[in-house]
Amino acid sequence: MSVDDLTGHVGEWLRGTGPMSDIVISSRIRLARNIVGYPFLSRASGDEKREIYRALGDALSSAGFGSNSFFVDIENISDVDRQVLVERHLISRQHAEGEGSRGVSVSLNETHALMINEEDHLRMQVLKSGLQLETLWNDISIIDDRLGSEIEFAFDERLGYLTACPTNVGTGLRVSVMLHLPALKITGEIEKVMRAAKDLKLAVRGLFGEGTDAIGDFYQVSNQVTLGISEEEIIDMFSGQIIPQIVDYERAAREALSDQRSVQLDDKVWRAYGILENARAMASEETMFFLSHLRMGVSMGRFNQLDIGTINELFLQIQPAHLQKRNGGKLSGEQRSIARANYLRQRLGHNNN
Repeated sequence: MSVDDLTGHVGEWLRGTGPMSDIVISSRIRLARNIVGYPFLSRASGDEKREIYRALGDALSSAGFGSNSFFVDIENISDVDRQVLVERHLISRQHAEGEGSRGVSVSLNETHALMINEEDHLRMQVLKSGLQLETLWNDISIIDDRLGSEIEFAFDERLGYLTACPTNVGTGLRVSVMLHLPALKITGEIEKVMRAAKDLKLAVRGLFGEGTDAIGDFYQVSNQVTLGISEEEIIDMFSGQIIPQIVDYERAAREALSDQRSVQLDDKVWRAYGILENARAMASEETMFFLSHLRMGVSMGRFNQLDIGTINELFLQIQPAHLQKRNGGKLSGEQRSIARANYLRQRLGHNNN
């Protein structure tokens, strides 16, 4: 399997299943680790990066991460292929834009991605649809133990795991939950929720993580504190308190829209469908905006011509790199807008030309 094969299907995390999947797109846990005896990547030479790359590649092979996964040499693939991996949340933008030896091992169902030479020597990631943090913690603990038996990670008895960024020192754990919050945005309540999240020292980012805006009413909420708190405490806080509260707020906002502004709500949903079904050129941001409204209508039972999984897939397939892979090469912005509209008409339309 290769990057070329990815664009023909969607990963498990976009299937629209799992707890609270009407609002929780996906949940992710990531662990940052570094190898004893090597400098952090910001201070590593090209030769040292190659040594780390080989050492971790050997560890992955010895730990049995080859049979149900495939490996991508990030340094030696095209920019479009790197962006495909970013759009699928299998590598970070920093990993795509880095220099020198680096790679990623991806499970065939895309639930696991093990990044070599990202910001740290190793970033382990597990990802599933809906709110499934306890399951993910069990999965990533097994991966961590298997790799830890093959290679020694940098660890301090007082500080915990040592990482390139001080905010990851300790557990090295980052929990991230992707939420779809259109009703809170429409009702003007989203800023209150975001302020509350920041008061709890949570990071709130857009669809593609750090440095991105919340296009299409998608928000990634993640922890910022990893020192002085256990992994289980972080996961319990997210699973039992933070995410359920945000989900409750969004559901209350949707109920208020349904009760008090039902005509306006239906107009947003059906207008979005009409534009997506008939447009001849669509920019990425406006497409995400309309798909967001359509997804809200589906999840509220006000639009039954599509399901959540299909709309989740559309969010991915209309991204720039996926469009270019499907069309066989690089496209200008205008060409992408036309290709995006053509794709949407093909998927949503019935008798359109």
